[in-house]
Amino acid sequence: MTEKHSEQYEVIVVGGGAAGLSAALVLGRARRRTLVVDAGEPRNAPAAHMQGYLSRDGMPPAEFLAIGREEIARYGVELVRDRAVDVTRDEDFTVVLESGRTLRARRLVIATGLKDELPEVPGVAERFGRDVLHCPYCHGWEVRDQAFGVLATTPLSVHQALMVSQWSKDVTLFLHTVAEEELSDDDLRRLAAAGVKVVPGEVAELVVEEDRLTGVRLVDGTTHAREVVFTAPRAVPQTGLLERLGAELQESPFGAYPVVDPTGLTSVPGVWAVGNAMGFAEQVVNAAAGGYRAGAFINGELLMTDLDAAVPA
Repeated sequence: MTEKHSEQYEVIVVGGGAAGLSAALVLGRARRRTLVVDAGEPRNAPAAHMQGYLSRDGMPPAEFLAIGREEIARYGVELVRDRAVDVTRDEDFTVVLESGRTLRARRLVIATGLKDELPEVPGVAERFGRDVLHCPYCHGWEVRDQAFGVLATTPLSVHQALMVSQWSKDVTLFLHTVAEEELSDDDLRRLAAAGVKVVPGEVAELVVEEDRLTGVRLVDGTTHAREVVFTAPRAVPQTGLLERLGAELQESPFGAYPVVDPTGLTSVPGVWAVGNAMGFAEQVVNAAAGGYRAGAFINGELLMTDLDAAVPA
């Protein structure tokens, strides 16, 4: 094994999104030898812009990440385009990359996020991030007052339909694979109060004309004119590395996520999870804040560990 392959870092950050870069920025400024491993697959890549981040509202996600990479480089943080495929723990952590490179670190930050599995309806994947959306806080203002459709994937889609009614009073909930009897009396009362129209029947496809969403077609052939469709992808947490380390996970309606303390520390000593790696609802601004918090805590924990080790017995 070459010297390059056995390089020792103080902290390795797996994932180069907002959470990972934010942690790396804090660690770099604290003069910690830090490496970011980034596979280059950000969850928000399909989106043309991100919203709700004070001073960065409307910025393209790719531009945001490019600026973040420039900032961490100022403080000596290294970034490698690769994928972490395995990790083991003894006194330190050994991280194996897809390229075959093997690295060591005293502490790990897991910022691998999650992947969205979209409903298998023709047109959904092709339009995702444009006029097929999932988060009204991310995109609701930009499509306000248009004709919304909500493609149900579970009975929880009722909540999504109710939420988007804040941005448009023309909302239709397409039950798709959800049976009418799965809706509770409270669901029906709230939908009626919000003015949401409920349409049973499976959706066959989205209708697109001249690169613009114009409707939702059911399997019975009926078509409903719509300009925007909201749907809730199935969130798939990327917890493979955490599971290899034996981290405790807890189930949620949106998948199994690691049990963490307020700093992001998992049940595995020396391993932090941040951003969507630790929860479904982490928007970019939340992810950046979580990364900052973890980075600051890791630096302090390393400092105290080294000072305690230096104290004579």
